[in-house]
This record gives sequence, structure tokens and C-alpha cells, in this order.
Amino acid sequence: MQKHLSERQAAFDEDVLLYQTPTSQWAPSAVYKFADLLTALHQMWNDGVGAKKLWVGDDYKYALVNVAAFLSQSMKETIKYDACDENSWDLIDGRYPASNSCGQLGQSYQDYTCGAGEEHMQCAVDPTMAITASTNAKWYGAPGPMKCAPKSKLPSPGYWDHTAECNKPWASPPEYCTEYGGQKAGKWVEGVSAGNFNGRTDVEVCCWWGRGVIQTSGICNFGKLNYYIGARAQAEGRKSAYPDINFCKTPDAICSSTEYPELKWIAGLFYWAESVQTYGDRGEGWNYLQELRKFVDGGMQNAGTDAGFIHAVSGIVNRGCHSPPCGTGALDGGAERAKNFKTVLQAMDLI
Repeated sequence: MQKHLSERQAAFDEDVLLYQTPTSQWAPSAVYKFADLLTALHQMWNDGVGAKKLWVGDDYKYALVNVAAFLSQSMKETIKYDACDENSWDLIDGRYPASNSCGQLGQSYQDYTCGAGEEHMQCAVDPTMAITASTNAKWYGAPGPMKCAPKSKLPSPGYWDHTAECNKPWASPPEYCTEYGGQKAGKWVEGVSAGNFNGRTDVEVCCWWGRGVIQTSGICNFGKLNYYIGARAQAEGRKSAYPDINFCKTPDAICSSTEYPELKWIAGLFYWAESVQTYGDRGEGWNYLQELRKFVDGGMQNAGTDAGFIHAVSGIVNRGCHSPPCGTGALDGGAERAKNFKTVLQAMDLI
């Protein structure tokens, strides 16, 4: 499978690992690289994270379609935006609150704890943590990188004003956009109260925003990575693929590590192995692995349409159910996710 994918690198570079620029052009991603994907796939096929491995099946086509389904979602979630860290996108009263880092659309990432029997794996919430994201959106006036810090250091982080002009080299004194590379407009407005969807105005213990190709978030998910493949595994005498990475103290390593650029893929593949491949094992009425087999055995029909197998997969990833709309709302970007699926299958030379 590694060899098969390696032989298809050009197709991936030209059609799959692309992002949409602020001028609506498509260009090779600067964040998601083919070589890093192969490294992550090798680890997840062979070693996995704890007991979770990327499913292979008894035919290489099953394994490749599993990866194609994963990539179809990743292309929509992050690759399209060339983002590793979660972008601030929840606009509240015309502002992008700094406290979006605590959770967007009513979420609270610090409260995403592990379930019964797994509580021992989650990260402790540390009020002294201070982190600034590595990536952010780049459209005109796009909010700066997410950040977290104690109240003692940043009592009123305020909001991002996306309408503010900052590129004024002719002014006296000159003004420049310096918050991030490529910035054209916008600025932080600190010292004021600006609540996120939940009314949160500070950014203390808000270091658990989404990271990686399918936006791993919350103290449980980062804790599991640390428990199985990070510094905690090493400290407790278990095999560790990344013994020098403490995912609880430095969750930003997923996006910022230059030594392990595959981490942004591994974080997403772990989610896939734990939450998508197991879908149906708890009586949800639709079994992912069974349906994947049916899709392949049936000749991979309707790969590019928002129906059947990939529609259900998109629902699981985007809304938590296989038949959206469900309790959390309507499926976002279903047609685009299905089109992505066909694109990846073609890049793999499967259809």
C-alpha cells in the first residue's frame, strides 16, 4: 500500500493536497505534505495509538478506500484552508472574541473530559498555560492566531476587529500589519469585555482548541495521545513513539513541531480509528466497516455524489450521526465532501 501510494504522489500533489488562496485560486498546501502523510499512515497501520490502528482489512482496496474517506473529510475540514490550528470564525456581535479559543458555537473544550473508565487518561487543566497558535486564516482582515493565557497575564484579551486598517506605510508614523505573515487588515482590541458564544471573556485554561487535520480538541483527546504515544507513556514505562512530546503541556506540538510534522496527520488518524472505524459497534444502526466493504464490493458506485456510503461518513464526522440532519444540525458541505472522495479515489487510481 505504501508503494502504491508513493507511485501516485503526483496525483495527490496536483488534486488532493491543495488549499484555496484568499484570491480563490488553488495551490499546494504549505501545511499538509505527502511525505508526512505516508509517515503517519505507516505508523497507524503498523503501531497505531494504543490499541487503535488504521483498519486494513483483507484487501488493499479496503485499506485505501478507508484512507480516501478520511482524506475526503480532511480536505473539507482543514486542508482547504491550509490550517492546522483551529481558525477563529465564530462572529459574535460583529467581533471575533479572543475567547473563541475556549470554544466556538457553544462548545467548551476544557470540559471535553473522558468517559467512564478513561478519566485517568485526560489532561489536567493547567491555569498557567500560555500558547499562541501556529496557523490562522489568511483572508483580508482574518483574525489573528488563537491564544490562551492566565488572567494574570491577559485579564481582558478583548476581540479581533476584522475591519481595522493596519497597512498604512504612508502614515506618520507608518503603520504596518505585524500580527501574522501576509496580514492585510485587522487588529486585536484588548482591555475590553468581549464574550464568545457562551459569554466567556477570558482565555485562561483555553489551550485546547482544535489542531491537526481533523481538529483534535479537548483535554480527553490530547490526554489520550499523551497517554499512548507521548511523554506520559514513556514516564510510565510504556512504548512511546514520541517520548519527548508532552501533549498535555504542549498540545501545540501537533502543529508547530518541525521534528515530527506527521503529528498533524496522526492526531486525525487516531480520531478516525477511534471514532469512525468503530461506528456501529454500539448499536448506531449503521456499521462503518461493513458499509465500506459493501461499497468496495459493489464497484464503488456513487463515489462523487452526496449519497450512500460517503454521505453517511460525512455525517459521522461533521454531525456525529450517519443520517444527517440529526440532533446537532444539518450536514455542512456534503456535496463538497463527496466530490473530494471521488477526487481521492481517482488520485489512488481506484476508479
